[in-house]
Amino acid sequence: MQPLSGVRVIDISHVLAGPYCTMVMGDMGADVIKVEQYPDGDMMRATGPFNNGISYSFSMINRNKKGLKVNLTTEEGREILYRLVKTADVFVENFRPDVVKKLGIDYETLKKLNPDLIYCSISGYGQTGPYKNKGGLDIMAQGMSGIMSMTGESNGRPVKVGIPIHDIGAGLTALYHILFAQIHKMRTGEGQYIDVSLVESGLAWTVWEAAAYFGSGEVPAPSGTRHRRMAPYQSYRTKTGYILIGVVSQRLWDKFCIQVVEKEEWKEDPRFATVNDRIEHVDELEEAIESVLTKESSDFWLKKLESSGIPCGPIYNYDEVMKHEQIIGRDMIIEYEDPVAGPMKTLGFPGKMSKTPAQFQSRAPRLGEHTEAVMRELQYSEEEIQQFKQNSII
Repeated sequence: MQPLSGVRVIDISHVLAGPYCTMVMGDMGADVIKVEQYPDGDMMRATGPFNNGISYSFSMINRNKKGLKVNLTTEEGREILYRLVKTADVFVENFRPDVVKKLGIDYETLKKLNPDLIYCSISGYGQTGPYKNKGGLDIMAQGMSGIMSMTGESNGRPVKVGIPIHDIGAGLTALYHILFAQIHKMRTGEGQYIDVSLVESGLAWTVWEAAAYFGSGEVPAPSGTRHRRMAPYQSYRTKTGYILIGVVSQRLWDKFCIQVVEKEEWKEDPRFATVNDRIEHVDELEEAIESVLTKESSDFWLKKLESSGIPCGPIYNYDEVMKHEQIIGRDMIIEYEDPVAGPMKTLGFPGKMSKTPAQFQSRAPRLGEHTEAVMRELQYSEEEIQQFKQNSII
């Protein structure tokens, strides 16, 4: 039995943040029912690349879910959802705050049907405050949280993080708060409302930057690959490319100077003597280190660094990552067969649990694939189901 076996999750979210959250819950055994709006469903279904018309993007984040297609703008469609909510433990949505109220699927309405319900809303800016009704995409959240202002090289144009960090961050923030709420519910029997925003989910990760700001008033600026409080700790150019080096203690700095670059005089150089000195003179430090590293290949220096016990590593492109023996050996690529798309691949599970591991149990559902089966479970008759289909309710 998996950790969330027996927990029913109603997922009416779309695109990424909400679906990512519920995907992980499905990986851990939850009965996730993805409710999509009639007639087109989640807009991610129209996002490529495609295998025989099946969206890889949608498939990647909607595995281990059942699919329901319902017209929630109709009274009959809402009644289907209401009946489903009565059987649920968790409800996840990521509409703007005013939309769920108009549809009649807000927390106050659903709580009357199921007082124990854990209801999680994910939005760009949260359910309160002057920005509550603004639409929020990941890139806007990166701007609003300040993360974009500190990403990239100094004196360059603003650069977003290479992945949708706020979307995924909000999905993870929602996930652990739902689990907190589930623990509370197990102890007290009480459900509750959870309000998660993209902006705050990313902002909460700026711990080093907040320390600098609260401690000294420092406003973080772009620093490329550099660490704000350690040096050398960044990418460095070699004869054949770039490598990463992280000297995180004075002991390692001494080893770096003597065993790696063979520049023992750097230990006594007043510009580089302590970590604070090295931070203050980080441009000069980079120039000095690269003047040595550019004489040999990346592989040469990585072997030398590793033999000295200094944290280091290459910078891979995504193709190199997906073919690396470490990634493959850790089962981070799952292969499965889709009856329409054919052979497919998806990412594996980052956490390895010895007793209750995550599992790939089913591909992403076709649009409305399980609608009739779920409605039969909810005690709708065959006649009612056919009538709903004729009336474009399902």
